[in-house]
Amino acid sequence: MTATPLAGKIILVTRPAEQAAGLSRMIRDAGGVPVVFPAIEIREPSQADRLAEVLDRLNEFDLAIFVSPTAVARAFEYLDPDQNWPRGLGVAAVGQGSAWALKVSGINKVIAPSGQSDSEALLALPELQNVAGKRIVIFRGEGGRELMAQTLARRGASVEYAECYRRARPDADITPLLRQHERQPFSAIILTSREGLANLRDMLGRVWDSFKSVPAFVPHERIAEAARQLGMTSVHVAAAGDAGTMRTMIKFFQS
Repeated sequence: MTATPLAGKIILVTRPAEQAAGLSRMIRDAGGVPVVFPAIEIREPSQADRLAEVLDRLNEFDLAIFVSPTAVARAFEYLDPDQNWPRGLGVAAVGQGSAWALKVSGINKVIAPSGQSDSEALLALPELQNVAGKRIVIFRGEGGRELMAQTLARRGASVEYAECYRRARPDADITPLLRQHERQPFSAIILTSREGLANLRDMLGRVWDSFKSVPAFVPHERIAEAARQLGMTSVHVAAAGDAGTMRTMIKFFQS
């Protein structure tokens, strides 16, 4: 492998601005040029009082589940600085990115799948099988999949949500992005959610057709299928995390 395997490649990174720095740095280190254009904006939750109320009684729960690094960051922003994490409260994360964010926040013992990063993988772990009678809180953004809560409830757990952020379509000027694509078409697009994909399609409008053939790299088959349904013709499911995205993208271009 060459030291700069992405030399000359212009990569469109559509993840939220606060989550793009690490991946952008990795792209630059590999010789590529990252162009950050967030397709999702992270905003304050609609019911911040409700979140504060849940945080005030964390010691009532047996397990806290975090669905994303954003959920970790936003939950700990709202947590009282003088409030210690309850000693008996277990912690689980949907993927390694969230697990790492928890460790950075001081939570070292985290239940998380080592491979696939989704609700199904976490729910398959032995630690989440016998949860009857347990009280579980799920930290997430507003809306989203109900699979985690529904499955745990069927297994006998009492489940609550702590919604600590909401997603919105950015009110961004698309002109610089279009000018870049006209000067030198993007070599790849990194998409990390179906909502971000839909937002990007909507923001591009009639110009979307010129982006359909750009290779897209996504973290899950659900997003890949959504991209194909929107007409994208070169969609690739990457391995987990930023490093996995880089490995998959580099392998694609080197082949």
